[in-house]
Amino acid sequence: MASEANGGVVANEKGAETVGVGRYVEMEQDQDANTGKSRLSGLLWHGGSAYDAWFSCASNQVAQVLLTLPYSFSQLGMLSGIVFQLFYGLMGSWTAYLISILYVEYRTRKEREKADFRNHVIQWFEVLDGLLGRHWRNVGLAFNCTFLLFGSVIQLIACASNIYYINDKLDKRTWTYIFGACCATTVFIPSFHNYRIWSFLGLVMTTYTAWYLAVASLIHGQVDGVKHSGPTKMVLYFTGATNILYTFGGHAVTVEIMHAMWRPQKFKAIYLMATLYVLTLTLPSAASVYWAFGDQLLTHSNALALLPRTPFRDAAVVLMLVHQIITFGFACTPLYFVWEKLIGLHDCRSLCKRAAARLPVVVPIWFLAIIFPFFGPINSAVGSLLVSFTVYIIPALAHMITFRSATARENAVEPPPRLVGRWTGTYMINAFVVAWVLVVGFGFGGWASMTNFVRQIDTFGLFTKCYQCPPPPLPPGAAPLPFPGGLGNITMPFSGTAGGAELPPAPAPSPAHFFLRHHRHHSLGL
Repeated sequence: MASEANGGVVANEKGAETVGVGRYVEMEQDQDANTGKSRLSGLLWHGGSAYDAWFSCASNQVAQVLLTLPYSFSQLGMLSGIVFQLFYGLMGSWTAYLISILYVEYRTRKEREKADFRNHVIQWFEVLDGLLGRHWRNVGLAFNCTFLLFGSVIQLIACASNIYYINDKLDKRTWTYIFGACCATTVFIPSFHNYRIWSFLGLVMTTYTAWYLAVASLIHGQVDGVKHSGPTKMVLYFTGATNILYTFGGHAVTVEIMHAMWRPQKFKAIYLMATLYVLTLTLPSAASVYWAFGDQLLTHSNALALLPRTPFRDAAVVLMLVHQIITFGFACTPLYFVWEKLIGLHDCRSLCKRAAARLPVVVPIWFLAIIFPFFGPINSAVGSLLVSFTVYIIPALAHMITFRSATARENAVEPPPRLVGRWTGTYMINAFVVAWVLVVGFGFGGWASMTNFVRQIDTFGLFTKCYQCPPPPLPPGAAPLPFPGGLGNITMPFSGTAGGAELPPAPAPSPAHFFLRHHRHHSLGL
């Protein structure tokens, strides 16, 4: 088998030309050189196979969102929760397939022009630039970077939310400071090529957590008087739906994962296989927790909050924390690449220089996680406003426009399979994806999720120290009294005796007392 210098076209034994993407000979020689120095390093550090890509896709797709899916089920109801998971899982796999096709098309065209990508990581906005021009590049860059920024924020928020359930001596905001420093260590991982052991461990950890949620909920059984009233409100219904849209919209890093592969065109079905595995984790865990706790989940966006503390739950928390730091790296690495290209260090060989240059990317993520610590509601907001365009609408429109002419379709590197109806079927599916996500995901979902998000700000405020934390224990000689103004129970001291002496009756609560008591639980925390 002979190939062009840049791997764009490969001639087989019969003389026919087939697609060949990537500098296979050079890349495999580089791999052999690296693994020759240390077999252990090659096993743990250098990954570019289809299996590595599968682990990266599956690990990146399901992390902290696993803990919020029961919350979404309480908003949607059991039937709608299951249907939306299957529907958006299939839709996400389709648009990931479109992204992979556009990547192969772009890279093949550039390699026919003798482009060399050995020291350059191709990104989604560059694919859009090469195929559709700078306006598409700018739109894709804006949406992709903003989504990955908030995706990293969500992972950091989730770390603080989870660790609180095994150590509540520190508030969640303090834990956010601590885990921000931990997540900053991802600057030392050069690219997705080096996530081999981490993506494998991350998926193992989340698999344990998912089945812990399912088994622990079934063993626990249904709580007394459990109710499954969802769906009850349109706002809650579409908020839950957009969280599931977010769940299966983790393919914003598809291009970077493909670029790390030795054979990128093998990616086409990998995301679908990863999604099928993820469904074996998300469906049993979400359904089991919702069956056991019902409407209680409406006020507990993190499923771990309702399960009793046991060594198994503590293990699930710790494993999920490690996976969330890994997923932070998945979401942040493309941002590191963009920043490196902006400051001219992307092709730098020094790992320490690149790591130091990447640190400024972590600072705004840290800050945003402290401002908006709303674990659960922020997923839906990001899903409706950012995921809807980044990984659903833009890839579908880009595929339709790239191959709108007969010449482009005739010369396409990867024509659509007969299973989906070739070009006509692909166009119809893409049009449906654009219309559905624009109306249901962005339209109704954006309205519902932003309404819920603003409600969280009104209730808890920005910079809140401990989002959805239980109130502190009552001091001795105090009892909760209902307050008719809707603020909940107010703690007031008892009248009584002390050492046989009659104590004077407690003074009547003043309006200032109610105000201060209320804001002790719902203050800005500044």
